[in-house]
Amino acid sequence: MLGVSAHSDTFTRDNLPPEEQWPEFMLAGFDYPERLNVGVELTDAMVAKGFGDHIALIGNGRRRTYKELADWTNRLAHVLSEDLGVKPGNRVLIRSANNPAMVACWLAATKAGAVVVNTMPMLRAGELGQIVDKAEITHALCDTRLMDELVTCAKTSEHLKSVVGFDGTSNHDAELDRLALEKPVSYEAVQTGRDDVALLGFTSGTTGSPKATMHFHRDLLIIADGYAREVLDVQPDDVFVGSPPLAFTFGLGGLAIFPLRFGAAATLLENASPPNLIEIIEKYRATVCFTAPTAYRVMLQAMEEGADLSSLRAAVSAGETLPSPVYEAWIAQTGKPMLDGIGATEMLHIFITNRFSDHRPACTGKPVNGYQVRILNSDGTEAPRGEIGRLAVKGPTGCRYLADDRQAAYVQDGWNVTGDSFRMDEAGYLHFAARNDDMIVSAGYNIAGPEVEAALLSHEAVAECAVIAAPNEARGSIVEAHVVLSAGHIPSEALVKLLQDHVKGSIAPFKYPRSVVFAKELPKTETGKIQRFRLKAAQ
Repeated sequence: MLGVSAHSDTFTRDNLPPEEQWPEFMLAGFDYPERLNVGVELTDAMVAKGFGDHIALIGNGRRRTYKELADWTNRLAHVLSEDLGVKPGNRVLIRSANNPAMVACWLAATKAGAVVVNTMPMLRAGELGQIVDKAEITHALCDTRLMDELVTCAKTSEHLKSVVGFDGTSNHDAELDRLALEKPVSYEAVQTGRDDVALLGFTSGTTGSPKATMHFHRDLLIIADGYAREVLDVQPDDVFVGSPPLAFTFGLGGLAIFPLRFGAAATLLENASPPNLIEIIEKYRATVCFTAPTAYRVMLQAMEEGADLSSLRAAVSAGETLPSPVYEAWIAQTGKPMLDGIGATEMLHIFITNRFSDHRPACTGKPVNGYQVRILNSDGTEAPRGEIGRLAVKGPTGCRYLADDRQAAYVQDGWNVTGDSFRMDEAGYLHFAARNDDMIVSAGYNIAGPEVEAALLSHEAVAECAVIAAPNEARGSIVEAHVVLSAGHIPSEALVKLLQDHVKGSIAPFKYPRSVVFAKELPKTETGKIQRFRLKAAQ
């Protein structure tokens, strides 16, 4: 049963899926007041707890305290509600790279009672238009350096009527910033309900109509009070850094919600390439890093060349499975574990993870406290231990799609069925096999692409690789490996055979790549996640 709402614009509540299609929510241990505003909880409430002089945000050459962040977001919230006419429940799109101003805009819009839609800076007008139409977005805040595509989108949109620019640098010289300068630093935030939608997270890589996941104010605190508290044990002296965009829930959690919930500092990079990550870790003595395995490989090489990443106490890997060679090399070089985990936009953040005191290679760990998992056969029954099946999960967060028939496929019998194939061993540890659509069936054998990738990556000639299914008349499909070679290695038929034999010697021989394609680079998302679907589309 939904609680009170402060939304005068009831669009999101009206477009929640029917409650009979919701997953079962397990909220024991997560008790919040009926009125809850996350924007307040992460700023003004932190000042009231004594964190006013602590550094909250680092970026664009500045360090901002919690008091400065509270004042800044309150000024912006005044502009939204008084000058721009944002009403509680209106959808506000934010378009920016990762920087302090984007975080401030998100918090301000949340304080004003809006439902925020954070978007990737690389999206074009047509893609933005799909999001605007799906969420019926009325207002947008945009870094002035990224206005063109959004303005183009607004010209033909029946919903988007207000596009206001902000300065994503430290100059504060744009329309939103100038309006905010005239406003007071105190603001009476909208008393949203804990069950009011605070965030719409659009899933990445969606084909067809985009899917928007709906997350309540309480959900945004649950991921901090659950995973971040239990697994990371975040402390006020922590300094967070990472590559995932704030537009993704993985990035918003790891680079904004988690540090701000516990009085820590978030370092926000506009260009979060691995070399920049290395530089920022060294400069600010960062302690917690969120990024993908591909970036950690680059960081390992940098450490061999003399980079000092000793300040890191927590290296969180997600986005795609962590190959054993990367995990083992990280421990060998740092003496500290790398915490592999899996999350989903539908679940908001990580729900299965390794822990500091309990971690192992080629293993995703065990559920975060509050979550339960099952491995399902194709008929929906529970698979025996050791067998690969579909991952189903339930806990304090879960899938609610905005006005989308695909809700019934994702949520089955109260469980979130994530689209991942896993196996659970006898000790209850979970091992990723593949995305359900990345399982390769060759001559009747089920082959998990990530397992073949891990075998290839253990060879010195392989810098990066991606394994996909290639059509084959005789076998249905064969394993095809796209390989980026390490420096000093040259493509040749002899090297193809060498890599094939290496895989045969590492894992079951039938899993070896019958086709090896050498590439200069692999297609990736902004977070460094390999886009295997683009390799498949090019076949």
